Amino acid sequence: MKQGSLFDPPQEPPEKTHATVGTARHSLSELAFDVETTGNNPFADDIVGISLCRERGSAVYIPIRHVHGPNLPEAPAILKPVMEDPSVAKIGHNLKFDILMLRREGINVAGPLFDTMVAAYLLNPGKPNHSLEDTGLEYLQHRKKPFLEVLGKRASFAEVPLAEAVPYAAEDAALAMELKNTLFPLLEDEKLSDLYFTIEMPLISVLADIESYGVKIDIKRLSTLSEELQRELDTLQSSIYGLAGQEFNINSPKQLAKVLFEDLGLKPGKKTKTGFSTAVEVLEELALTHELPAQILNYRTLYKLKTTYIDALPQLVQPATGRVHTSFNQTVTATGRLSSSEPNLQNIPIRTEWGTRIRETFIAEKGHLLLSADYSQIELRILAHLSRDKGLMQAFRDDVDVHARTASELFHKAMPEISGDERRFAKTINFGVIYGMSAFGLSQALGISPKDAAEFIQHYFATHSGVKAYLDQTLETARQQGYVLTMHGRKRQIPDINSANITARQAAERIATNTPLQGTAADLIKIAMIRIHDLIRTRKLRSRMVLQIHDELLFEVPEDELELMQKLVCREMEGAMKLSVPLKVDMGWGKNWAEAH
Repeated sequence: MKQGSLFDPPQEPPEKTHATVGTARHSLSELAFDVETTGNNPFADDIVGISLCRERGSAVYIPIRHVHGPNLPEAPAILKPVMEDPSVAKIGHNLKFDILMLRREGINVAGPLFDTMVAAYLLNPGKPNHSLEDTGLEYLQHRKKPFLEVLGKRASFAEVPLAEAVPYAAEDAALAMELKNTLFPLLEDEKLSDLYFTIEMPLISVLADIESYGVKIDIKRLSTLSEELQRELDTLQSSIYGLAGQEFNINSPKQLAKVLFEDLGLKPGKKTKTGFSTAVEVLEELALTHELPAQILNYRTLYKLKTTYIDALPQLVQPATGRVHTSFNQTVTATGRLSSSEPNLQNIPIRTEWGTRIRETFIAEKGHLLLSADYSQIELRILAHLSRDKGLMQAFRDDVDVHARTASELFHKAMPEISGDERRFAKTINFGVIYGMSAFGLSQALGISPKDAAEFIQHYFATHSGVKAYLDQTLETARQQGYVLTMHGRKRQIPDINSANITARQAAERIATNTPLQGTAADLIKIAMIRIHDLIRTRKLRSRMVLQIHDELLFEVPEDELELMQKLVCREMEGAMKLSVPLKVDMGWGKNWAEAH
């Protein structure tokens, strides 16, 4: 069905359009599609309709569950063969969501995936928003009507009359088709096609499977923790009121600022539009001179853990599965790392008592264990490979404690004589180098003078001349070409690298030095995820990947598959990329995440 314009609403009735798609499926080479739903939860909400575009200039919308029809409830069953046909490429914007929604209809989408949201992200990873509306406006100069404008005051899209729903929804599929023809040639021009087709595209299906399976949590245990933590917060609150000499809303920055800077007379730091700042770094500095800011910091940490995880997780358990299904985001971080949301499981503290206790509530099914596999010092290993620094490379080849080795160099002591504090000191410097930390930043982190911090950095670079040369060359290349690359060609533009504003320029320099390392680490674990996922599927194992947390993968494993999975996961993670130093994976297992980690 041809339209006068790419974005004009279709005129044919849904019945005829739908039948055409079904009977012509074998002649299709590609199909753009988009689902309209009752909400954003692929494990609880329903599909309202499906829009389809077989060729540029042609788009249709098939209503399935609109309150005011006509509807075609049999549409998913008729579309199933073409959607599951591996020879038909599927095009869409944020395909993972659509794939998960179609699974609720018994449809397992197959075929090459052309996700225009992921393509737009690869072309400009620093951009905060890659929505269909923004991407269409940026690349096609087409202004799409916002969803909320179409929805109005209605409870869901199912209540939108077809006269409004059809043109809006059909446009989604037409726009995705048009963007595919615009963005993927640009990926080729920018030498990003391999990155998309070998890593990002197969990852879509991997993430969909992880999200579908979910992770089991112990709700009763969380309820007990909530009560216990509330008692601790109540005690802290009383202590805070005693130190302040009054009661106030601890969670109110305005009231806290009044207590700290007016009533107690502490020296304020930077001023914001709403008054003096009570941000973490301000309170940390004030804590050196008064006990109250330290107590406030402790209260904030525990309050956030309670509200974000302990009280929130039980509410996020899906009744149909009895599990929590986090959403992994491919197009958020500028470095290529995945992020997670609803809930964000990547921000649970690792080395704190309450962080450990929250991890204890993530459990395995009966007869199963949780297996954790964590890359050891992955970014430092990548730094050793890229810099070819002899000392760093030798440390990893000899499998010595790289932080203790650095401490030995800095303090001129034999490694067995290095104290825990000296090792932590060296660790801060090792990672400070990766993140482009300045002498001032290091002095703040270590509680030493900027002069001493500068001397430590100078000594580090004198000992590791390869690292210094690599970082200098990375910055010089970034200044010349305006971007940096990971080992797999992931590109990040650094617009402020030559800025006259020293603050902006220094921030850009930190991004330029860190991105090739963190971005390569992100690519590495994605490759490992894809390989392990494929092996689990081809070997028909019952084990499942349930979480990815930065450099760690978590699996739920039947007890009789534990030994096999240990070998398989270790081999694939350590062999995911060939470096000049060995990759190392730390593994653990147990009935819960804390035991496994």
